[in-house]
Amino acid sequence: MDTNKNSYTFMFAAAMVVVVAALLSFAATSLKPMQDKNVELEKKQNILSSIGVNVSREEAKDAYAQYVKEELVIHENKVKEGVEAFDVDLSKEITKAPTERDAPMYVAEKEGTTFYILPLRGKGLWGPIWGYIALKEDVNTVFGAVFDHKTETPGLGAEINTPVFMEQFQEKKILDEGGSFTGIEVRKGDASGDYQVDGISGGTITSVGVQDMIDDCMRSYIDFLKGYSANKTAAL
Repeated sequence: MDTNKNSYTFMFAAAMVVVVAALLSFAATSLKPMQDKNVELEKKQNILSSIGVNVSREEAKDAYAQYVKEELVIHENKVKEGVEAFDVDLSKEITKAPTERDAPMYVAEKEGTTFYILPLRGKGLWGPIWGYIALKEDVNTVFGAVFDHKTETPGLGAEINTPVFMEQFQEKKILDEGGSFTGIEVRKGDASGDYQVDGISGGTITSVGVQDMIDDCMRSYIDFLKGYSANKTAAL
């Protein structure tokens, strides 16, 4: 074959594309189980972090088994059978009305106290944001919150995953005195009281995204949690 012809160049380039694509596909397929395992362990780390248990990725599996006692999926204020909480794709569920979602929930126990850990997902300025909020047994008081993102602006909206922002949510309330859901308002530097926190300076859109995420996602749980918590307390 004449290697100086254009046809040879095209054939060689096509062959290289096929070989490289095959190698990349093989690598992706081979690495997927490891990637999935890392995602699972990171999720367990974040769930534990919401109740103040901070462990390495290697320690996450055993610590999760120690503290998390139940994994539930809530649908129309009832426990949905046959669905694993870890298998629920929250990015798809939030496109549905709150009452129509499969909403995963994790029940944890730490030092004799029960916590209800609720996954959250919403939108920031540049992409998705997500997190977990742990409620105390009264189903009203926040024990801890964890937030994260992928594409928010460093030094601005990306600050939602820093302790200075997340720790503000501790001891905040989500129900008013009548027991109705109010959520938590993210203010522009003048937060006060039980229902407000300060937003990120220069990250207003991402801060509001956190507020909207809490308001939207937690509505899938509140009515169920009130009854679940009451029954659990009565059984003790």
